[in-house]
Amino acid sequence: MNVRKTIYCTVTNDLNQDQRMHRICSSLTKIGYEVCLVGRIKPSSPTLLDMPFRQIRLRCFFNKGFLFYAEYNMRLLIFLLFRVNPDIIYSVDTDTLAACGLAKRLKSKKMVFDAHEYFTEVPEVIHRPFVKWIWQMIEKNFIPMADECITVNQSLADLFSKKYDKPFIPIYNVPEKSEKHKAVKSDIKPYLLYQGMLNYGRGLEELMAAMPYINDMNLIIIGEGDISEKLKRLANESPAKDRIRFTGWLKPDDIKVITAGATLGINLLEPGSKSYYFSLANKFFDYMHAEVPSVNMDFPEYRAIISKHGVGLLISDLDKNEIADKINLLLSDHEKYSSMKSACRTACDMYNWDHEEKKLGKLMESLSERT
Repeated sequence: MNVRKTIYCTVTNDLNQDQRMHRICSSLTKIGYEVCLVGRIKPSSPTLLDMPFRQIRLRCFFNKGFLFYAEYNMRLLIFLLFRVNPDIIYSVDTDTLAACGLAKRLKSKKMVFDAHEYFTEVPEVIHRPFVKWIWQMIEKNFIPMADECITVNQSLADLFSKKYDKPFIPIYNVPEKSEKHKAVKSDIKPYLLYQGMLNYGRGLEELMAAMPYINDMNLIIIGEGDISEKLKRLANESPAKDRIRFTGWLKPDDIKVITAGATLGINLLEPGSKSYYFSLANKFFDYMHAEVPSVNMDFPEYRAIISKHGVGLLISDLDKNEIADKINLLLSDHEKYSSMKSACRTACDMYNWDHEEKKLGKLMESLSERT
């Protein structure tokens, strides 16, 4: 790239926990772009992590619900129109799309749309018809304007390509191939690990219900979310309360250390949400790269990888007895468990950011030639 083009990537989170955008922005910087990641600051937001690209957090009066999304998109639009002059606008998910689409149109810029999930089918939206309709109208009006579209797996790429009659490129949310992190030294029992948002539909209540029936295992939960307090209350009421620990949000490097020490990773989801059904969570690959087998739902993307590589086990529904039985059975089968750990090591050669970075580079090179 002869001239350093500027690209502004936009999200609605506070940046520190967004490992996918950390990878993408770092790669874009390495390719030769001048990159800025734009998010929002929350009342509880910690200091920004050091990154090789610029980071800006917009301050909002509202922090959730319709008023937050409306305010944030207005502030983001003003920012993109009057405070900066990007060559490329990079919209992450439908909740930044209105501002980015309007800025693209008004400033005649190029735009990338990156769908991290099936936004109009998340549990928070599917039971609210009017809210769902608003987001659908935003997608209908602005996704066709995007110059390039990407998403997180092949299932969603196929679905979105058909729905919007334009190609979506899958760029998997996988870690870099790097040195292994040493497991955290601990005097607690072997532990199950969940990392991520503590929201409805993540199978966390069912996991709490299963814990009394899971033999000789602790549970560590990393993250925060809408049901943090509910989960802590359920844990305190559980016969297994002494085996359940909440850490809150941690720095990415600290999460990697705890992940490396886990016995099993947990990745449970409600089957009623199409967004969850077609998901391929980054935690699935984080567990894999830590050589930690994982417990996953029998959904298309997880089924495809596990049937081929054997890096974990599948469960068919969120029943506490099935969760406990499957985990107990695996942990009692030392040969099978050892085979899964070995499979994780092999699968990392196929699923890593080195491969995805090359795909991203080709896509952005093609876009830059049209900028």
